[in-house]
Parts: sequence; structure tokens; C-alpha cells
Amino acid sequence: MATTDKYEIAKALQELGIKRINKGLSTGTKWFEVKGDRIDSLSPADGELIGIVNQATKLDYEKMMKVAAEAFKTWRMVPAPKRGDIVRQMGDAFRKYKEPLGKLVSYETGKVYQEGLGEVQEMIDICDFAVGLSRQLYGITMPSERPKHRMYEQWHPLGIVGVISAFNFPVAVWSWNTMLALICGDAVVWKPSEKTPLCAIACQNIIEEVLQRNEVPEGTVNLIIGDIRIGELMSADKRIPLMSATGSTRMGVMVGTAVAKRLGRSLLELGGNNAIIITEHADMDMGLRAVLFGAAGTAGQRCTTTRRLIIKDSVYQGFKEKLQKAWSQIRIGHPLEKGTVVGPLIDKQAVRMFEEALKEVKAEGGKVVCGGEVLNGKGYESGCYVKPCIVEAKNHFKKVQEETFAPILYLMKYSSIDDAIVLHNDVPQGLSSAIFSRNVLETEKFLSPEGSDCGIANVNIGTSGAEIGGAFGGEKETGGGRESGSDSWKNYMRRQTNTINYGTDLPLAQGIRFDV
Repeated sequence: MATTDKYEIAKALQELGIKRINKGLSTGTKWFEVKGDRIDSLSPADGELIGIVNQATKLDYEKMMKVAAEAFKTWRMVPAPKRGDIVRQMGDAFRKYKEPLGKLVSYETGKVYQEGLGEVQEMIDICDFAVGLSRQLYGITMPSERPKHRMYEQWHPLGIVGVISAFNFPVAVWSWNTMLALICGDAVVWKPSEKTPLCAIACQNIIEEVLQRNEVPEGTVNLIIGDIRIGELMSADKRIPLMSATGSTRMGVMVGTAVAKRLGRSLLELGGNNAIIITEHADMDMGLRAVLFGAAGTAGQRCTTTRRLIIKDSVYQGFKEKLQKAWSQIRIGHPLEKGTVVGPLIDKQAVRMFEEALKEVKAEGGKVVCGGEVLNGKGYESGCYVKPCIVEAKNHFKKVQEETFAPILYLMKYSSIDDAIVLHNDVPQGLSSAIFSRNVLETEKFLSPEGSDCGIANVNIGTSGAEIGGAFGGEKETGGGRESGSDSWKNYMRRQTNTINYGTDLPLAQGIRFDV
């Protein structure tokens, strides 16, 4: 990496308040010394140490939870539009720090700089969305069967919302949950991925001044950095009525089980095994561009990554050849270098998973079309770089049925649109899906009840790149949760039905008489 690039990274870290050694616990307006094991945050781009974070312990967690519980008592009584105005100021703060935060996201995760900037923009967008929503937390009225009675429902703040986020979107997913929870009157406890702790610390630093200026109660927006033990404490804690967790299906089962045992609520955003169907009526060039970004973007480490490509048999060979040619032109390199399309995987463990997945799918009968190598040499010293891979495979292969968080794209053929939809749906996951076709009969079938079984179904756009205005989430092993837009705010509140008797009699419902 050039000296100028190192200078730019150092400058960004300084602007964001990232130090050589960082504290792992914040209650929004205060940082606390913690005594847990240290985390070394190494950039997958070049293997350099970005910073050190001291993790929190169980005792630190208890101290934070007491402060959060007290904060909620005050925050829930702040008028929702006022809460929205504070979120607006947070959005302005993220605008101010968009470039340095985008660089840190890129450098700590390995995603290219444009994607890092895009993630910060997503935070800004959800702040804007939440501001408007703060004046629209509507209940409904309904007629009563009893004379001189009025019925309606209203929504109240829920409590402390726990958020567990993954490394691949280290700041955006936190903002989806936090900004909605804040305008709903909740306190938030955030446990980020141990692989991207500095992005979380940067976010907390950015909003700290906003919280202090508006005298937001200490403990309203909390950050706790720790390993799986902190996640287990949160999942089992009755003081947290809602746990929002993003990550693997395996992790989601653990969180969901623990929360269910105490009859809490879970909002789970888990694995995806997303497919694009290419029909003979598709705009092939447009489909090609969507597949390239969907499969190779973020080095295949998005939950919405395109992992399967289901192509009509009559156009299969031609599309495969176009894809191979375009695939060979993907530029792999340092995520902050201009022109880089694909950066590194998050760490060497991810590289080993990539290699093992290819080994297994080849043993099942998969045929590598191109790519699949681990890159070494100048510019790839971190050991985290791989060539995105295309494999011809069968949908029923064990490895194809699983989510591998790496840039592996499985190709398969179909003969009829009905067969394509069967192939598409025949996986355990159900997050995102897409079809490319100019035939309205095909596209409407794909969007019908007998079509895609995913939470997201797109026509003539890829599986990645959701906007914050729509509810985000999926079905089956994806967990069933919905975050971000639409009416997802209801997850963060409790519904209450109210009946008011403004008469002098006491009639009972259903005409029941209970005379004493």
C-alpha cells in the first residue's frame, strides 16, 4: 500500500477517535475501563494492526445493564418527535464523518471503498427515515359493540433492545435497529462482531456529542464489545425484551432458543442462499451486470450475495461464456485502491472455508469453470485474497444447499419456468431472490404465491442492494425477521388495546349479563 494511503487511513482513524488501545464499553456519553481479554483488529487488506480493544466482562455487562434500565425510564417519556430530532442530528453527524467512516469500514472489513461509503449512506438514509417515522407511530380506532364505549390501540416503548451485528455490515445493520428503536422510545445495547470492533467504536464516538448536547440519559445507546459469552448473557437476560441478531443460521438458532426459553422476542436475520433465474427472455447484458455484483460484491460476504445462478438451457452456454469473460476482468486488490472491484475475505479462517467448500463440492461432482485460487505474492501478503469462483453444480449437492460466506457461484440449468422455481425454492434458506425476464407471465409467476418463497423477490435487478424503505428479511432458516423500512418499527414497541367507557352503565361484551 502506498504511503499516501497509509496517511489517509491514519487521518481517518484520528478523525474518528480510534486510538492504539480502545475501551470496550460505552454507555453513550461515557467510556469505561474494562479488564477483559484484548482483541487485535487486523486489516484483511494488508494484515496491519489497526487498533487494540479491551473486551468487557460479565461484571462490566451488569454495570451497563443497570444504567440502561434507568435510562429507559426517562427516554420512554421523551415525546417521539423530540426523539426523532435527536436521530436527525445523528444523521447529520454521520454525513459529516461519511468519508473517514467509509474508509474505516473498508479497511477493517475488506470491502471496497465505494461499498464502505454506501454502507455509511445507508446509515444516513435510515436516520432520515426514522425522523419522519417519529411523527407516524400510528395506532388505530375500532367501533365498540357496547354503547358509549370507545376502543383504540396505541403503541408504547418496549424496553431495552439487544443488537448483535455481523462483520460484513459492521455499522449499517446496527443503525437499522438503533435508529428505529430510539424513535420508538427504547434503549439499545449493541454487541458488534469481534472481527470489526473499531467500526462500532467509531459510531459511538460520532454520536457521543449529539447525545451529550441533547442531554440524552446515559445508558440510552450502549456499546459492549466482547466474545460469545456477552451474546449469551444478552440472549438469556429477561431485562432485554427484544433481541435482534444478524449472522449465521447456527448463531441464530442459539440466540432464538435462549430468548424463547424466557418468552422474549427475537428478530433474526440469518443465512441466505440466494439465486437469480435467467430466462430466455432476459436482457442478457443487464443480467450479467447484476450477477457480477451480486456474486462478487463484498467478496461474496453479503447475506444477499448471489450464490446460485439458474439459467434456461437454451441460453445456458452463451450466458456462461459471457460470464466467464467478464469474470476474468474482475480486479482483485486492496479495497482502498481505485479500480478495485473485489477486496479480501475477512480473515484467513474465511479463506480456509472457501477452500474446503470447493474441495467438497468438487468431490460431489461439481466442475470448476474458473477461479478458486488463493492469491499470494505482492499486494496479497495478508493471505486473505482469493479469486472468485464459478462452479457448475447440482442444486441437491450438500455444499450447494449450505451458505458459504465466500465468492463461489454455482451454475445450473432448467428447462421450464416451473422447474426453475422448484430449483430456486429447494434450499433451506429464504432471504433474497431475482428473475431476469421481459416476459410478464414469467415475472408475475415468480412474484405469485407459487413463485419465490423468499422475503425479497426482485424482477430485473439482482439479489443485493436493498433500499431502507422496504422491510428487509427472509423466511425459513433466514429467521423470519424484518428490519429497516415499512412497518418494521412495530418490532420495537408493544401494542396496547384500550377501551374507554364514557357512560354510566357497565354493559359486558357479547351481551353477557352478570347481575348480582
